[in-house]
Amino acid sequence: MPERTAEAKEQKRLATLTAFVRSEAEAQGFDLCRITRPDSIPEAKDRLGTFIDEGRHGTMEWMAETRDRRGDPRTLWSDVRSVVVFGLNYAPNDDPRGILDKPDKAAISVYARNRDYHDVIKGRLKEIATRFAARAGADVKVFVDTAPVMEKPLAAAAGLGWQGKHTNLVSREHGSWLFLGSMFTTAELAIDTAEKDHCGSCRACLDACPTDAFPAPYQIDARRCISYLTIEHKGPIDPALRPLIGNRIYGCDDCLAACPWNKFASQASEMKLRAREDLKEPSIADLLTLDDPAFRAFFSGSPVKRIGRDRFIRNVLIAAGNSGEAQLIPQCRLLASDASPVVRAMAVWALSRLMTAGDFAIFAAQRSASESDSDVLREWDMAGAA
Repeated sequence: MPERTAEAKEQKRLATLTAFVRSEAEAQGFDLCRITRPDSIPEAKDRLGTFIDEGRHGTMEWMAETRDRRGDPRTLWSDVRSVVVFGLNYAPNDDPRGILDKPDKAAISVYARNRDYHDVIKGRLKEIATRFAARAGADVKVFVDTAPVMEKPLAAAAGLGWQGKHTNLVSREHGSWLFLGSMFTTAELAIDTAEKDHCGSCRACLDACPTDAFPAPYQIDARRCISYLTIEHKGPIDPALRPLIGNRIYGCDDCLAACPWNKFASQASEMKLRAREDLKEPSIADLLTLDDPAFRAFFSGSPVKRIGRDRFIRNVLIAAGNSGEAQLIPQCRLLASDASPVVRAMAVWALSRLMTAGDFAIFAAQRSASESDSDVLREWDMAGAA
């Protein structure tokens, strides 16, 4: 009898703490909150290892350096007993692919059109963690994408959704538009069940990828992914992939937007995650004028700022080269003399596509002889003007 009483008390305590953290999540504006165990993703370590061993992480060396900690949450924090995963809807009010038919405009990924979600979510998680720790008498740690935590597998194990064929999380309620955050705790909590895979025979996300970045369903090669190329990758971008990037200057939403489950998603309720008007369809011509102070000011509070002005202008120049807009030539000519080699290199490429062969040859004769950077010289050489 005492054992049953003790068990009943423990179950009541679990239920009370679990209800408390869900209530706090709702109060902080999260759309989903579910719980899993730290040992719920045993397959993640091998999958990550294969991804890295095949070189599909590209130049993201931090993934290789932290692979052991990423593979098992208990390696990151041995005392963790429960993992609470939170989801925040950031769905747009229309199909973000509509801008791809406007070559004079620049396409910025939906998630980056307003405030940095790291800042939005981290503050809320800290509020929840503080109140939960006081209530539970337990230790807590919160993470939002910047620590070696495999949040998508954990979210799937917790039941927020499943990892679709594009490797991103898919929710029956919110489609592909979910930001994730997690709270690790030493407290025992009631565990939720994992969500089943509902992709079926659909391959809309795979077929939508402009650069064929999916070697197979549920696998991605970052080296061909536009989000990786425009955000994580430093230096020149593979010339064979540049025309496929189109006017996407920061990230890519094609595989996410193609998912049929998005029909159930409603627009994000958090105003900080709704698109700023000036970031919905910014002009390529305007963006090409940004120097470093102007870039920092324009993207203040935005995740775009983290890639820096030079890498950003590199991306805009690729969009300019793909635009077919001859009126961008004067700005590209100016940028061919920019202080940054990566900017100069992409300016050469853009001009080689926008100028007539004769005009480009004249310009090359004036500029290429004074160039010393190897990457820029390579661009001249590939353009046939060295």
